[in-house]
Amino acid sequence: MFDTLSDRLANTFKGLRGKGRLSEADIDAAAREIRIALLEADVALPVVRSFIANVKERARGEEVSKALNPGQQVLKIVNDELVTILGGETRRLRFAKTAPTVIMLAGLQGAGKTTLAGKLGLWLKGQGHAPLLVACDLQRPNAVNQLSVVAERAGVAVYAPQPGNGVGDPVQVAKDSIEYARTKQYDVVVVDTAGRLGIDAELMQQAADIRDAVSPDEILFVVDAMIGQDAVNTAEAFRDGVGFDGVVLSKLDGDARGGAALSIAHVTGKQIMFASNGEKLDEFDAFHPDRMAGRILDMGDMLTLIEQAEKTFSQAEAEKMAAKLAKGPKEFTLDDFLAQMEQVRKMGSISKLLGMLPGMGQIKDQINNIDERDVDRTAAIIKSMTPAERQDPTIINGSRRARIAKGSGTEVSAVKSLVERFFDARKMMSRMAQGGGMPGMPGIPGMGGGPGRQKKQIKQAKGKRKSGNPMKRKEEEAAAAARREQGPQAVEPAPGANPFGLPTGGPGGGDFDLPDEFKKFMK
Repeated sequence: MFDTLSDRLANTFKGLRGKGRLSEADIDAAAREIRIALLEADVALPVVRSFIANVKERARGEEVSKALNPGQQVLKIVNDELVTILGGETRRLRFAKTAPTVIMLAGLQGAGKTTLAGKLGLWLKGQGHAPLLVACDLQRPNAVNQLSVVAERAGVAVYAPQPGNGVGDPVQVAKDSIEYARTKQYDVVVVDTAGRLGIDAELMQQAADIRDAVSPDEILFVVDAMIGQDAVNTAEAFRDGVGFDGVVLSKLDGDARGGAALSIAHVTGKQIMFASNGEKLDEFDAFHPDRMAGRILDMGDMLTLIEQAEKTFSQAEAEKMAAKLAKGPKEFTLDDFLAQMEQVRKMGSISKLLGMLPGMGQIKDQINNIDERDVDRTAAIIKSMTPAERQDPTIINGSRRARIAKGSGTEVSAVKSLVERFFDARKMMSRMAQGGGMPGMPGIPGMGGGPGRQKKQIKQAKGKRKSGNPMKRKEEEAAAAARREQGPQAVEPAPGANPFGLPTGGPGGGDFDLPDEFKKFMK
């Protein structure tokens, strides 16, 4: 969603790099480019004005003028201001002291509230709660049935006593759901309400009646991140008519300009609490302003990536795999490789995972063109092998490759390529597990070759190389013998001796005297 904005900002900061000092003209030019980038991203004009004013004021201050790298300091200022307009610190859900906690969802028609109710239910379940979804959208056709299906997929309970499709009283359903949750011991109630427009007085009143009936602990306003400035206007209308405590962004994985996401927290004064960035129920998480700012500025989102990895990989499995790799490359088999690949696949789309790494914005075209089905093809090839072939891929010859290719529906070249890549990956992973670091980068702690390479270099450095020409080697040996006869001054220093070849008999160098050819320069 923020690709265009990220590209414009990256080009702006590229022009500031390498400058030892920023002039007023440099700051004004950078501020102009940032302003254009924000306006093109459909950010609200009042937000842009406030943002640019703060950036220019701080860029002219001492924190930039005294910085070693002014360009990086301006980048830090822009990052801080982005975090500010996105809401500052992460806003957490408020839970009631006495269960159940009531969360009311409201928003525009088509914003994705019903699907988001299922995502929120699954997220709460993962946090250790027992959520109950309540179907209070009795206006839209099949809204009740949709919520029931979503709740079943999420593995959470649903309360839907009325069929909907225009039948039933949503206020009464919401009121009865609280007692039902207490009876069945559900600690969180998520109330899904009908979609409405800011100018729809009847439905706005209905939302206010539901609010008064259940006294929710949190009212979350669901905003479609793709609809631009109209989302801000409707949010203000809803805030004045019913009120809300936090904002949830849906469809954050779209290709719109995303200005609403950057504007709504600043304009309404209510923080963004959650964000939905995909169609799957697990593509939903708490909104972190600092992490989103990092993504926009192509600085990555490593914390979210680590959290996703921790959800997918168990500590015991990670330690077991590390111990196996430390024993040697041959301990890591194609079965282990397949298991690791399936674990990574559970974390989500490969392109999204790569997008969380710093600097990936420079190759986003290649990332977007990644074929996710390649993982399935690789799994099919490995599963077409016999247990012996997975354990020891070196036995895979031409006839075996042909059989594996036929069984997996791929080409023989694909099987050969997979085996070769597996051997390379196994060597690298084993080397890293043993503390050798990445191969091919000697001399850098943690990144260079292992001890074997260092010993080899030391061994090569020992002694003085001799010429391969017999006549020249004979001359060198004669010259060395002559130097030895002249005395200790002419002999090459032994290891540990004075580094300049000076005698070490006394504090000042003993009876050492300058050679005659140097004395003439001292007169």
